[in-house]
Amino acid sequence: MKLLLIEDDQHTADFICRGLREHGYETEHASNGRDGLLLAASRKYDALVIDRMLPGMDGLSIVKMLHGAGAHPPVLFLTTMDGIDDRVAGLEAGGDDYLVKPFAFAEFLARLGAILRRPPIAQEKTVLSFSDLEMRLLPREVYRAGRRIELQPLEFKILEFLLRSDGRVVTRTMLLEKVWGFHFDPQTSVVETHMSRLRAKVDRDFGSPLIRTLRGVGYCLRADA
Repeated sequence: MKLLLIEDDQHTADFICRGLREHGYETEHASNGRDGLLLAASRKYDALVIDRMLPGMDGLSIVKMLHGAGAHPPVLFLTTMDGIDDRVAGLEAGGDDYLVKPFAFAEFLARLGAILRRPPIAQEKTVLSFSDLEMRLLPREVYRAGRRIELQPLEFKILEFLLRSDGRVVTRTMLLEKVWGFHFDPQTSVVETHMSRLRAKVDRDFGSPLIRTLRGVGYCLRADA
């Protein structure tokens, strides 16, 4: 099995990695949160062992970002924070178990083995695509024909909603609810304005438009003319 340890204390990391390898686990190590997130997002691991307090990005944020992108690897948190609220926060963030330092390695192995035996959670897509358009959810990047497109947060959310709709028509009301959180029509042109900006970025410099307007109905992605 392949594991990722995200731990900034080198002595602790060496101890854990050595013990895991002695027990037959293939183990990689990241010493800060950002490097750990990059590895966890780009490679497949059977489980993650993550320290709560890390430089660059804390352990809870790593797991939340992975879950937000649809990745749900088993997670064992390690920490010196032993309060009940700390444990609850770790579990609510998406951790499968929580072990307080210092710990016996035998208990660590037992807890790791327990989360590895749990049935996997169905994985959601981390990349959405349509024709030559590609959205990478974790780094929040959009490409068309291999060229990166810079989008503002609301533009990204609109395009994500269109991509997840699998070619179905998306109405103005649906966009107001899903993107802006409005459960009423504020009678503004906010949808039209943002859609126009999005279309300019996604379609203007490319051979054929993908974002189509069905007048009086809504919007959809369509590759044919």
